[in-house]
Amino acid sequence: MTASVPDVVDVLQLTASSAPAHAHDFLVEVPHGAAGDWEYQAVASYLRSVLPTDLVEFFHVNTDAGAAEVGVALAERLCARGLVRRAFVVRSRIPRTFIDCNRVLGASREAYKAGGVTPGVPPWVQAPEDHALLVERYEAYQAVAGRLLAEVCDGGGRALLLHTYAPRSVDVEVGPDIVPALRDAYREENVGRWPLRPEADLIFRDPEGNLHLAAPAVEGLRAALAAAGVSLAEGATYPLHPVTTGYAHVLRWPGRVACVEVRRDLLTAAFVPFRQVQLDAGRVAAVAEAFAQWVAGWTD
Repeated sequence: MTASVPDVVDVLQLTASSAPAHAHDFLVEVPHGAAGDWEYQAVASYLRSVLPTDLVEFFHVNTDAGAAEVGVALAERLCARGLVRRAFVVRSRIPRTFIDCNRVLGASREAYKAGGVTPGVPPWVQAPEDHALLVERYEAYQAVAGRLLAEVCDGGGRALLLHTYAPRSVDVEVGPDIVPALRDAYREENVGRWPLRPEADLIFRDPEGNLHLAAPAVEGLRAALAAAGVSLAEGATYPLHPVTTGYAHVLRWPGRVACVEVRRDLLTAAFVPFRQVQLDAGRVAAVAEAFAQWVAGWTD
């Protein structure tokens, strides 16, 4: 088994006590899994780059709080019901505020903007030794995630690339003034002008308009989420773009890998920007159950 790497990636493996002969493995990848204050502070404390003041506020708005918890709850359900042989949850422990494990590094600023995503390495990482250390950890994460994705999907299994996003699509420049810009955007008199994101969004349409998940799987996901009171959009937020590692995974295993965003306020009693999200266990369980129902009937 591929092992966890401290400060880089956690690998959880669950095994079903019994499963039918035709059952395969399942994997949940959470490339933005570092969501705790301590994870941010642990990295910020040893970086030599001068970081924007109160950058942790951007971290909490931007990181995928709740995705790992939904992933674990989903894996538990799949194994408990014998729907899979094994279930893996691969969770990055590298804050995306410093380097993004769902990005292809080295793309141009314009390419990241075209994909509607933040850069692989943000502009405040200036010190060469910081850049080298973060890239080393990024590459270690990709090695673990890549090996497990190949093991599962080449063996006939499937994978869910799971993300959560903030309720509103706030357009601010990723630069030294990002925190005051975010504070202004979230002021009571301003926040309502930013568009509300879909409750869940299936990221499966590439920039050319090609769809990368079969209609039965899409409709199955829509129905399963609807049963939990969650509506599904189809690539409304941003495209499945080549500047993301998820793009390569989806194209490598056609019909076996899905990328989904869940709105973060659906997983908490009250979404408060700039602070660590306090998850609601019942809401997390409801979303995980919806995904479990979908996986049980997922067909190509």
